Order: sequence, then C-alpha cells, then structure tokens
Amino acid sequence: MKSNFFITFEGGEGAGKSTQAKLLSAFLEKEGYPCVLTREPGGSSGAEEIRNLVVKGDVAKWDAMTEALLMFAARRDHLVKTVWPALKEGKTVICDRFADSTMAYQGFGYADNGLGQATVERLYQIVVGDFKPDLTIILDMPVEAGVARALQRDANVNRYEKMGLDFHRNLRKAFLEIEKKEPGRCVVVNADRTIEEISADIISVVQSRLLKA
Repeated sequence: MKSNFFITFEGGEGAGKSTQAKLLSAFLEKEGYPCVLTREPGGSSGAEEIRNLVVKGDVAKWDAMTEALLMFAARRDHLVKTVWPALKEGKTVICDRFADSTMAYQGFGYADNGLGQATVERLYQIVVGDFKPDLTIILDMPVEAGVARALQRDANVNRYEKMGLDFHRNLRKAFLEIEKKEPGRCVVVNADRTIEEISADIISVVQSRLLKA
C-alpha cells in the first residue's frame, strides 16, 4: 500500500477548494500522513510570479494559448521545485487545482476560442509526462452560487471571477466531462452544502480509494 499520495482539488470559482484542501490535510496529518499544501498556478517562487501575470488584469489580457503556455510554465516550476521533491520525501501533496483546470479553463472555458482536448493533452505530455494525481476531487455546485460566493469572498477579484456566466457554465460542464472520462482518478462531490458535510464526503472518498486500497 502506498504511503503518500498526490491529491488535487478541482472545480469552478467559489466551490471551496482551498477550505476543503486544508481540512483534508489536517485529517491526513492526524492519520500519520505528513502533508504539503500547495496550489496552482503557484506553489513555487517562479510559479507564483507567473500566477500574478495570469490572474490579474483585464479579462481579455491573454488568449487561450498564451494562458495555457503560462500555466504549463508555472506547472513545470511547481512540479520540479515543490511537488516532486515532497513526494520523494514521502509526503502527501494536496494541490488546489492542477492540470484539469487548464483543460477546463483554456481548453473549453472560452467555447469557440478554446484550445480543445488534444492540444492541452499534447502540452501536458511535453511538460508533465505520464505523472498524474492519485486522486482528484471535483467540487461541483451551481454556477451562479459559486460565482456569487467568489465575488463576495474576494476583495481582489481575479480575471476569471469577472468572466461571464457562460464561461463558468462551460467550466462546470468540462469538469463533469473530465470525471466521466477518468472515473478511476476523479470523484465529483456536491459542494452546495455545509463545509462539514462536504469534508465528511471527501474524507470518506480518500479513505476508501487511497487509505484502504
């Protein structure tokens, strides 16, 4: 049985990924699994610099390909400097967003201007290779509720939170399609409930899929 894991959280804006990642980390630490909490874009010094380029500014600042290239540049730095070293040390890494977000946002979020699945997958293979999360939790909730929560929570609204509802509906559809294509890796969890209820479901999934595997 594996002693450490790479677990990612995905979902639309305002779904509560950061909160649930912290709660899962606390649970796993108590169970004897040392954890590293991180995020994308970001999670390393170089990746955090790229994050500022991507999430700040006007909605139309970048096209989908430019964004995807920036995201994968940040991802490579993050993997090399944070994720892979932590896993090598035997720690479990819990990441707020990973490559599924690139597929959803730059692949399909922009509808007719999105890159599509094949292009994002080619970039992934070049930058990441065969490495994948052991488990991906997709937090799903109605788009209107998620965006409203994100706007209410964040004083410094990022570019994506300012994009129209059609963009966010495309994201939700993309994440659900990702789960359908990879049910062995991905699990959709209803995020339109209390923090405690969501956390309990996530812990149950982690116990059944990873800790008891």
